[in-house]
Amino acid sequence: MVKQINFVGILTIYKSEWSRFRRTFWQSLITPIVTTMLFLLVFGNAIGERVGGINGVSYAAFIIPGLIMLTVLNESLSNSSFGIYMPKFTGTIYEILSAPLSPIEIVIGYVGSAASKSILLGLLIIVTASFFIDLNILHPLLMVFFLLMTAITFSLFGFVIGLWADNFEKLSLIPLIVITPLVFLGGSFYSINMLPEIWQKISLLNPVLYLVSGFKYSFYEISDVTIWTSIITILLILFILIVITLLIFKKGY
Repeated sequence: MVKQINFVGILTIYKSEWSRFRRTFWQSLITPIVTTMLFLLVFGNAIGERVGGINGVSYAAFIIPGLIMLTVLNESLSNSSFGIYMPKFTGTIYEILSAPLSPIEIVIGYVGSAASKSILLGLLIIVTASFFIDLNILHPLLMVFFLLMTAITFSLFGFVIGLWADNFEKLSLIPLIVITPLVFLGGSFYSINMLPEIWQKISLLNPVLYLVSGFKYSFYEISDVTIWTSIITILLILFILIVITLLIFKKGY
C-alpha cells in the first residue's frame, strides 16, 4: 500500500519557515535588494561608463541577470541550510523526527520554503531594477524556468550543507569559500569572450557559468554557452543533489 503524502506536515514546516522569514524581514528581503541595487549603481554606472556595452547591451543591463543569480544562489543556500541547522542546534529537530513525516516530506517542506523565498526575492529585484534601467526579458518563461530550477537546486544544496554542518563556521564555509567566488567568476559581470583563451577554457569548468549564461539568454539572447547546455547542466546538478540527499537518508545520517 502506497503511503499517503502528509500535506499537513509539509505545510506546517513551510509555514513555520515563512514565519521566521517575516520575523527577519529586513535581513531576509530588504537587505539583499538594497545590496543588489548598490552593486548595480556602482558597477552599472561608475564602471559601465568606461566599459560601454557588451554584445549590444548596456553594461548596467548586462550585469542584472548575474546579480540576480548571485543573490538567489546565496539566499537559497543560507535560508535552507539555516532552516534545518537551527532545529539541530536548539534540539527541536527531535520533534520533527518524531512527527509522522517521511524524510522526503521534511525535505519538501524546508527546500520548498527556502526556494519560494529566493524566487520572490529574484522577482522583486527584477521589478526594482526596472525602475533604474530598461529591462527587456525576451523569454519570460525561460527566465522563470531558470529562476525556479536554480532556487530549488541550491535550496536542496543548502539543506545538505545544513545536515552536514555541526557548527556555524561549517554552515557558512561552502557558501563563502566556494559558491560566491564561482558566481563572481561565472560571467556575472563580464563575458568570458573578453578573457584570454586559456581562461575561457578554465571558465568552462565552472558550473555556475552555465546557470548565469542560461539566465542571461532569457533576457537578451546572449550567452557564453548554448542554451541547451545550460538547461542540461542545471538539471544534472539537481539530479546529483537529489541522489546525494537520498543516500544521506538511506545511511540514516
